[in-house]
Amino acid sequence: MIPFPLNGTRQAQGACADCGVKSRAVCAGLAPEETGILTTIMSTVTLAPNQLLFEQGDLRSRAYTLTSGMLRLSVSLPDGRRQIAGFVTPGDYLGLSGEDVHTQAAEAVTACRLCSFPVPEMNRLMEQHPRLRDRLHELTRKALLEARGNLLMLGRLTPNEKLARFLLGLSDRAVENGQPATPLALPMTRTDIADYLGLTIETVSRSFSALKTRGLIQLADAHRVEICDRPGLTALAGLPV
Repeated sequence: MIPFPLNGTRQAQGACADCGVKSRAVCAGLAPEETGILTTIMSTVTLAPNQLLFEQGDLRSRAYTLTSGMLRLSVSLPDGRRQIAGFVTPGDYLGLSGEDVHTQAAEAVTACRLCSFPVPEMNRLMEQHPRLRDRLHELTRKALLEARGNLLMLGRLTPNEKLARFLLGLSDRAVENGQPATPLALPMTRTDIADYLGLTIETVSRSFSALKTRGLIQLADAHRVEICDRPGLTALAGLPV
């Protein structure tokens, strides 16, 4: 389910000129004088909170770079439950899968803005510009490493350890996006966090309370967390301090 894009080369060029994520997005695979080639195939998509970008099973006709906001990726299980596979933050690229259809749904957590590229044209540009292809391969390797870490988190960690690792991951992403490591904005709901970590909402709430009691975090409100003891939180998550 793709919203109506804001088409036009002029709009695309303006979006690129003002983009704050191009140094870490797929565009980073091109030399500055080459980035104009993307504007020839690019359109801009805007989403309101909770609006779908695409559904699980939709044909994969376009790839996307998120430039602002946050998306949730989810999979519908056979019994009707939902598993959130990840959260997309600015600079992330959607379209690394080689499948003909989307294996996950993508939905806006907050208001979002994305650059949209037709898949056939993007494939053609990768053939013509090896550095762009290498950049996409780099992003693919990063996604695979994150997926491996998520499997460990879901399968082997305790609820408190899962939440600690989740918060640290968001903190690292915030730094990558030029934001402070703390306090953290948590625009997603507790249900989203529970569906991502494979926990119940009640367990997530207890884990937040446990981390607060240990002095690792402070909760300003439901959508804002301050990391008070990063080394302690890192140790709890089982990561190198």
